[in-house]
Amino acid sequence: MSEVRIRDIVQAALLVAGEPLTLERLGSLFAEGAQPEREGLLQALEEIRNACNDGPLELQCIDKAYRLQTRVEYAPWLNRLFAERPARYSRAVLETLAIIAYRQPTTRGEIEAIRGVAVSSEIIKTLLSREWIRQVGTKEVPGRPALYGTTRAFLENFNLTSLGELPPLSELRMAADDEAAQVFVPIGASIDPSATESEATESEEGESGEAL
Repeated sequence: MSEVRIRDIVQAALLVAGEPLTLERLGSLFAEGAQPEREGLLQALEEIRNACNDGPLELQCIDKAYRLQTRVEYAPWLNRLFAERPARYSRAVLETLAIIAYRQPTTRGEIEAIRGVAVSSEIIKTLLSREWIRQVGTKEVPGRPALYGTTRAFLENFNLTSLGELPPLSELRMAADDEAAQVFVPIGASIDPSATESEATESEEGESGEAL
């Protein structure tokens, strides 16, 4: 099979997959005995990346998986394709997510110690349902509390290729509260700085999807 054909198949798969694809998944697209070598797939991906240089699409590698996506600068126009209002996220949800991202693996009790207030069960349930966090184990202390960490979906939704792209914690501490919170707003969403934890809980219980 020609390298051009491999590139076309890989590009078509990335366009329709709806999720990042690993090299193993891409290789499984080909019939047994006709699967390209790892180097062939990597070369095809590099050609796709180069072909996107002057267009609205870009190839992203997210936690060892690949995705074709629109560049973030096109979000204002693309958002008009959707009738619903952009999702809004409370400060309580974003603060909890930020602590998990920087301190993972971490427990609910450790999150509460940092925030200085109780973390409602609904906030944890919401982050789990969005697949931004997952339980990665339990801590070896009395009660064996759950340990939480972020997921590949977290990287996808916040346009990160790895946790290494998070800004240094020292920079967040120096930033104003609103500016720091913006780091954890997904593409196309907004933050509601006036929302309280109780408001967030009520919204989550309503499952509206518009405000947490």
